[in-house]
Amino acid sequence: MPQDTILFQPMAARPAPASQFGPIAWLRANLFGGWKDTAITLSLLAVLLAVVPNLIEWLLINATFGGDDETCRQNAGACWPFLQAKFQVLMVGVYPQDLSWRPAIAALALLVLAGFTYADRIRGIALIVAWALLPVFALIMIGGAFGMQEVDQSLWGGLMLSVLLALVGVIVSIPLGVLLALGRHYGSPAVKAICVAFIELVRGVPLITILFMASVMMPLFLPPDLVINNLLRIQIGMILFSSAYMAEVVRGGLQAIPKGQTEASLALGVSPARTIIFVVVPQALRHVLPPLIGRCIALFKDTSLVIIVGLLDFLGMVRGAALDPEWLGFQAEAYVFAAFVYWLICYSLSLYGRALERRGPAGSKR
Repeated sequence: MPQDTILFQPMAARPAPASQFGPIAWLRANLFGGWKDTAITLSLLAVLLAVVPNLIEWLLINATFGGDDETCRQNAGACWPFLQAKFQVLMVGVYPQDLSWRPAIAALALLVLAGFTYADRIRGIALIVAWALLPVFALIMIGGAFGMQEVDQSLWGGLMLSVLLALVGVIVSIPLGVLLALGRHYGSPAVKAICVAFIELVRGVPLITILFMASVMMPLFLPPDLVINNLLRIQIGMILFSSAYMAEVVRGGLQAIPKGQTEASLALGVSPARTIIFVVVPQALRHVLPPLIGRCIALFKDTSLVIIVGLLDFLGMVRGAALDPEWLGFQAEAYVFAAFVYWLICYSLSLYGRALERRGPAGSKR
């Protein structure tokens, strides 16, 4: 090597300017990026400073965590013993107390299966079979069968009833919505006309109207010997309502699939039916995963409407508990608890939807 040769020595990487990273850079980029962002941020901060201290004071500082209604009336904060006294009513309604272990087992099965599903410990056919059998198991445990004491459905209520209506509604309405979407997209003119008529008819009617028709009108059209209880009629109405919206969501996914996907599958000798089932539908469902999760969340919240047809769901039990003469004046605690439970369940569904998007091709850049 000649003595006048200079070896290249790369300099060590210098840290980025302090203005480009760290909390100050984050605040500047996300909250104070311009005069509009600064005005909005300061306005929200003013609202939070006006609301949050009073809320914390009511929820925690001045709250009553033990005692009875008289103890609560001596304090200005929230009365949490009210929720303790009404917890069972809010969860299972007027279900017999000595049999409350049965819905508890059904709820435990739901939580275990939901945990396995979220952790991706169960997949494919096993996942579908498990979720299809869960409502059957829950109905057997809650209603009674195989020698267990039967509990009349008029005694079902609370969060148990809301979750059961939503669970059965989602599990049944999704495949029914897929069939309606396929019929509208690929069906013969007669099938397409039937699917379109059903979807547009149901979507053009409010859910309250469907619930009234299921509760009041449906018995008038049934044969005299055929008696369907009110809960099952309401469940059918909710399934039909949800399936119509699910069908339109899935149809949007079907339209997003390039025609070349179907043509390539057919060119490889795959039958049209198998092409739709194994090529088109899975991709379509991935495309519409966020709105499908949104429909599931909406269906759960729509269960609060069943109170108008005589079923005491979770929100109905909250209203009933707030009207207890012994605990009058503590309805705010009941509604705060209801809002928290609804948010917790809906946010859990939203998190699961995001997890599905990250796992599947829908979560990757295309």
